[in-house]
Amino acid sequence: MEKFYFLILFLFVPMVLFAQEPGQVSLFDKELNRFLNVRDFTVSTDGQEAYFTIQSPAQDISQLVKIVKENGEWSEPELLLFGDPYMYMEPYLTHDGLRLFFASDRPLLDSDSEGKDFDIWYLERQDKAAGWSTPINLGQPVNSELDEFFPTLAENNNLYFTLDSPEGLGKDDIYRSVWENGSYLAPELLSDSINSNGYEFNAFISRREEFILFTKYNEEGGMGSGDLYLSQRKPNGEWEKARNLGMPINTKYMEYCPFYDEENGILYFTSRRNMLVSKEFRDLADFEQTVNEGENGLSKLYQVKLSIRALRQ
Repeated sequence: MEKFYFLILFLFVPMVLFAQEPGQVSLFDKELNRFLNVRDFTVSTDGQEAYFTIQSPAQDISQLVKIVKENGEWSEPELLLFGDPYMYMEPYLTHDGLRLFFASDRPLLDSDSEGKDFDIWYLERQDKAAGWSTPINLGQPVNSELDEFFPTLAENNNLYFTLDSPEGLGKDDIYRSVWENGSYLAPELLSDSINSNGYEFNAFISRREEFILFTKYNEEGGMGSGDLYLSQRKPNGEWEKARNLGMPINTKYMEYCPFYDEENGILYFTSRRNMLVSKEFRDLADFEQTVNEGENGLSKLYQVKLSIRALRQ
């Protein structure tokens, strides 16, 4: 029998009301069980196009995949082909659907034969019916000699991403780069309401920068491993102290890579939750189905109905 979770959690704060409505955490699409590791989900504002990452067991091979809605059902996954052996991950589709951001260790020049550190790249297209361009490096001041990961953008093009910098507060931190006069300003470290001396990464920013969802790893008071947290932005631009989203979204296993569909109030995220229980198997097919489907400890995409309502005073 499927498990239904009823969430009654209301956090009243000056600017934002956060409420987890009665909902069920479920797999995004069981058809994706064919892939060993699936993560990093982004969907278009009209819900007709989505992208995610597939990886090898050790996560040393990583590629981007596209699916589209056809007669109300998701299509057969299609690999985005880049014609090289480098790693591609963490896609983010802009609100207008005309740019697809991602992280990659591909070299700056096609003539180079070796990869580099991870940078933020993007593809662009003229309209939603057109094909994607070749990869374009976002360049400085966002990209550097360090690793930049997990891009996410507000409607005003302000960019949030993960960076492991010696000038940060911890191991991985979340930064913001403001879009001004057609270019990005130098990245700025978000405050200690979000970052710490530990690991913070995989941030999703709301359209109007009213709230941010992200992962804290092994945080004191957390549920174990990586948990998803929410922070809201106050009218003065400062961030409230981040709050753990709690069960059943977070578990003692790793939860990360959040993406929030503001139109439909759906949170998509990656989890390595493991609820496998041994049993008497009927045959090999029964064994394979049991260990390959559902919560089996491998990274998979999940979804849950979630309401985050911004209130203006």
